[in-house]
Amino acid sequence: MTMLTILSKELRSYFSSLIAYVVIAMFLIVAGYSFYTYLVMFLTFVGADLKVGLWQYTFHYLRFAPLTLIPLLTMRLFAEEKKMGTIELLFTAPVRDLDIILGKYCACLLVYGLMLALTLLYPALIALYFSVEPGPLLACYLGLLLLGAACIACGTFVSSLTENQIVASIVTVAVLLTLWNLDWNEGVAGRQAVAVLHQISLSEHFLNFIKGVIDTDSVVYYLSLVFFFLFLTRCSLATRTWGLK
Repeated sequence: MTMLTILSKELRSYFSSLIAYVVIAMFLIVAGYSFYTYLVMFLTFVGADLKVGLWQYTFHYLRFAPLTLIPLLTMRLFAEEKKMGTIELLFTAPVRDLDIILGKYCACLLVYGLMLALTLLYPALIALYFSVEPGPLLACYLGLLLLGAACIACGTFVSSLTENQIVASIVTVAVLLTLWNLDWNEGVAGRQAVAVLHQISLSEHFLNFIKGVIDTDSVVYYLSLVFFFLFLTRCSLATRTWGLK
C-alpha cells in the first residue's frame, strides 16, 4: 500500500458520499454570488475597468469560504477512521504514517483544487467581452489555493486528535479563525507584538495576493503552515501507534 493507494481510496470515499458534492455546491454558490454582485457593481457604478478591481473584490469576499467549508472536508479524514475502528487496519498495513497523511491530505487538496477550477468559468466569461489581466487573477487564485492548503493541513491535524467529526470541524474552524484574527485587536498589544502578529496572521498574508502581488514571504508562510500542521499530524499518529503497541 502506497500514498497513491490511500489517495485513491480517499477520493472514492469523498465522491461516494454527499459531503464533497455539498461542499463544492456551497462554495460555488458563494463564489457565484460574489462574482455576480461585484460584476454588476463595476459595470453599473465603476464602468468596464474589470482588469484588477473585480477580482480583488470577488476574492476578498471569498476569503472566508475556505475557513468555514474546508473543515467539513477534513473532519472525516482520521476521525471517521477512529470512529469506525479502521484506524488500526491502517496502522497494521504495510504503509508509513507519512504515506497515510500525504494520501489523505492530497485527496482533500485535490477536491479543493476542483472547487477552484470550476470558478475559472468566471474569468472565461469576462474574457469574451473584456480584457482580463492575467497577473492579478493568478495572484488571487494562488493566494486562495495556498490559504486552502494551510486550512486543509490544520484540519488534518485536528481530525487526527478526535473520533468525533463534528468536534473536529468546530475546533478546526476555531483554530483557523483565531489565526485569521490575530492582528485585528491591535489596541491590546504593543508595537513589537503587533508586528509579530502581522507576520503570523492568515489574513495579513492573504491580503497581499488579492492586491495582485505574489509575495515570496507570504508563499513561504503558507507552505510553512502546511508543513507545521502535517508534522503535528505525524506526531499525533506516532503517539497513537505507541498506545497500540
